[in-house]
Formats: sequence, structure tokens, C-alpha cells
Amino acid sequence: MYDCMIIGGGIAGLQAAIQLGRYKHKVLVIDANDGRSSICKGYHNVLGYPDGISGEELRKIGRKQAEQYGVEFFAGKADQAKAINEGEFNIMTDTGESFTGKRLLLATGVMDRIPNFPEIYPCLGMTVYVCPDCDGYEVKDQETIVLGSGNPGANMALTLLYWTNKLTFINHEQKPVDDKLQQKLKDHSIRYIDEPIQNIVVDGENFKGAILKNGEKLPGSRGFIAFGGNEVKSGLAQQLGVQTLENRHIPIDPRTKMTNVQNVWAAGDVAAHSEQVTIAMGDGSQSAIWIHKSLM
Repeated sequence: MYDCMIIGGGIAGLQAAIQLGRYKHKVLVIDANDGRSSICKGYHNVLGYPDGISGEELRKIGRKQAEQYGVEFFAGKADQAKAINEGEFNIMTDTGESFTGKRLLLATGVMDRIPNFPEIYPCLGMTVYVCPDCDGYEVKDQETIVLGSGNPGANMALTLLYWTNKLTFINHEQKPVDDKLQQKLKDHSIRYIDEPIQNIVVDGENFKGAILKNGEKLPGSRGFIAFGGNEVKSGLAQQLGVQTLENRHIPIDPRTKMTNVQNVWAAGDVAAHSEQVTIAMGDGSQSAIWIHKSLM
């Protein structure tokens, strides 16, 4: 029987695990290694890392730190969650393992909808980005191509005007773009292309542009992904009766980070707030503090 089970070994989950481990609690982290932090090659807005740090490295450091406090890790996907006895929860993995704990922290995260171009993955967080609040600065005065779909792509291009006016929006899926947004793109001299992408051009981690299905080559030094429809991983929460919003994010108590279900917490990008590494860290710490208080 664990004092707390943490679903998700990303930034929020690891920070919570470290804090709970320092409280000497028996903690299990179940991690499928399929979250945002597992594919981001560079975070550039984290205190203490002026040259950036990859999600992989941050996770490696965090896991090692948590293990020093006796935190246990299980590699796999949590598939089913249910309350069994008063104050106890059971987690079943997709391979049939079963774990039981007194408290549950959902740090399951969000996964962006990334176009099916494998060559783009080494560029993520280095020269291709998904979050303007995290990485808008990285495209400052750069020739930037928004790889997107419909209104989300158009809105991203307009948002990036704060950092650069050298912008092209490729509507890869050719979804409708509102007339008002098209007019704004035109007013700000943002090139709008309603044509599928054939290939992404890269050199290692360096984005170089795109080749359209019609053969046109578009050079660029930075890329932004904006397809909308990101996957919010709140399925386990719904199994437990946890309230979710229309966009599937989980509303949490601003002080304790607990959900509407007693003894179930949520932290990180799956919660309803700005999706930032530093905020995920704070969520993890704060939820762990209140989980500890509840176990006293």
C-alpha cells in the first residue's frame, strides 16, 4: 500500500515525488514516458538553465533526485483507476499490474497534435516550437513558418507578430479560416498558404523550411506548430468522477491543487491553467504539501 501514487513522471509528477519523498512517504510514480517533456529538446525559460535544458535531461535529473528519497518508479501506462475502500485507490496498468494507494495525484499532462513528419522531432524546443509564452522569444526577428491548421494556425501567426514580422502560415490541413482572421493576416502582411506540406526540411536540430505538395519550397529558420485539438490526458480523472471542463482540463483548488474528488489531486498541464514547465513544478510541490497534510 502506497501513501501516494503519482500518475505521470513528467515535470509536475517528478517535483511532487521529490517533495513527498522528502516527507518520507511511500510513493510510486507510474510513467508511460509519452508526454510533452519526453520529446522537448530544449526549455529556455527555466531558472538556472540560461542555455536551456532538454525535457529528457530534466526528467533524468528529477528521477535520480526522487529515487534518493526512496520513491519507486513503474514504467507503463495507467489504464484504469477506481476508488476501492474509503480513502484507497486502485490503479491497473495496460499490462495487468495492479497498485493500491491512499492518495492519488494525476500528472498525466497534455500532448500536442504534431504533424506526421518524423524529421521534425529533433527540432522540437530547439528551432520548432508549440508554445508562444514559452518560446516566442526564440523566433525574435527570424523567418518563421507556422505549420498549422485553420483558425488555430492563423491565431498563432498573429500572436507571433509580437516577436517577428517575418511570418508565413501554411494551412496544412486546409481547414476553414474565418474571414476576419484572413483579413488580419493580410493587414499584417503575413503570407497565408492554403496548401498541404509534402516535406519538412531540416538539418539535424535546425529547421530549414518546408516543401509544399505543389513543389514550392519555403525557406525558414524557425517553425511553430499550431494544429489545435491537443490531447488532454484526463481519462483516468473521468473514471474517478473528477470534474473536467469542456476542453477536458481539470479544475483544481487554487491553494491545495485537489480536485472535486476527495484525496485526488491534479498537477501540471492537465490542470486548468497556463501550460508551463515552471508552473508544473510549482503545482507538483504545492500538491505534495497538501497530500502530506492529508496523510498526517
